[in-house]
Amino acid sequence: MISFFVCLGVLIAGYFVYGAIVTKIYGPDDRETPAVRINDGVDFVVMPKWKLFLIQLLNIAGLGPIYGALAGAQWGTSVFLWITIGTILAGGVHDFSVGFMSMRHDGVSVSELTGMYLGNVMKTIMRIFSVVLLLMVGTVFAVGPAGLISLLIGNQGTTGLFTNTTFWLVLILIYYFIATFIPIDKIIGKLYPVFGICLIVMAIGVAIGIFTHGYTIPEIQLANLHPSKTPIWPMMFVSVACGAISGFHATQSPLMARCCKSEKESHMVFYGAMVSEGIIALIWAAAGSAVYEKTGGLTTGLTEMLSNGQAACVYDICTKTMGGVGIVLAMLGVIACPITSGDTAFRSARLVIADWFKIDQKSYSKRLILCVPLLLAGAFISQLNYTVVWRYFSWSNQTLAMIALWTASMYLFKNKRNYLITVVPAVFMSAVSVTYFFCAPECLNLSVVVAYPVGIIAAVIFLGIFILSTKKRES
Repeated sequence: MISFFVCLGVLIAGYFVYGAIVTKIYGPDDRETPAVRINDGVDFVVMPKWKLFLIQLLNIAGLGPIYGALAGAQWGTSVFLWITIGTILAGGVHDFSVGFMSMRHDGVSVSELTGMYLGNVMKTIMRIFSVVLLLMVGTVFAVGPAGLISLLIGNQGTTGLFTNTTFWLVLILIYYFIATFIPIDKIIGKLYPVFGICLIVMAIGVAIGIFTHGYTIPEIQLANLHPSKTPIWPMMFVSVACGAISGFHATQSPLMARCCKSEKESHMVFYGAMVSEGIIALIWAAAGSAVYEKTGGLTTGLTEMLSNGQAACVYDICTKTMGGVGIVLAMLGVIACPITSGDTAFRSARLVIADWFKIDQKSYSKRLILCVPLLLAGAFISQLNYTVVWRYFSWSNQTLAMIALWTASMYLFKNKRNYLITVVPAVFMSAVSVTYFFCAPECLNLSVVVAYPVGIIAAVIFLGIFILSTKKRES
């Protein structure tokens, strides 16, 4: 258990120490933020810092740090290291960078930021990439809860309309439409802080339950404990995603960048929310490692439970660590949390398209022009194979994070700031993303003998392109 507490302590210290370093490098000041200067009562709305923190946490988290951490724990307690180091040096920096840059550029989306610093070709790629990713996120976070609600009601002996998955899917998509359309402070601003607190309470309850119910968290070991011996690199680094670094966060941070009263709130709102997510992920990874039996040292129990569905695994852990209270929190978590990530995904998609085509969003009619097609697209994607959509999301998610970090690196270079804080994780994530693309079953499915060197070479090439670009700009 010592490893768990050390990692927990490092995460907390990382917020205060490394988070302060990142803040100093970016240099927030007292200039007017977009929320104050542009305030349109729809997307640009000043909200209190504590509320921004909780909304940002729920925006970027949902069930991401729970599902991702449990998936990562299949490889063993080495996942603790990635969650801890990844959160501090990569995820926190990534989220802070995008949120801060967005504030400096009138709250624009990450795709527009990419165009400003990496050129028009990358801007076009990121525009398309962002919208597709957001539609996938919003849809899978509608299909999952819809299926679970119908299943739970059916288990109570009820029959008829309320056990129909399509019925609940339609209701969730209608809610998405409303949350995407109306001002951010009307539903998101009021409900999200409550659900954000619930997410934190659920994690704390699981952590306490691990100890009070006699489970033991194993110490960190670097051996691959996955039952199928799936390689740790790069599979674990992609599977954990939101628990360490996630490109989805780059699409969400501009939402809160449009609501911050001061740039100095960036440390708590962006870096702090990511550290909190890392802590939540660490707890759930510990739970997955402690609660389930191992066979021959391999994580067979956890893998078997996950094969029944991620929601079933969350439900089982909550029940074993918290009893009856855990059942209530589990239902709230596996149903409400993904829905609250899904609606902001659709909202972000609307804003990316609005920035793309320069469509003012203060007008009801102009918001409708974007909301209706997005809802229809979500309804179409919901009919596709859920598992396949999620697999492609995993890779595209980390690729978006890679591009966002290179964008931040160029921003820091242009502003004569220390860009090593973003270049190092950018190189690392470049290697992860390219390697995964070459060896993952849903991508090229090549041998790791090919994928490993290609990933490393690609990361070096990207670094060389960045260095060459900086030399050209200096000359």
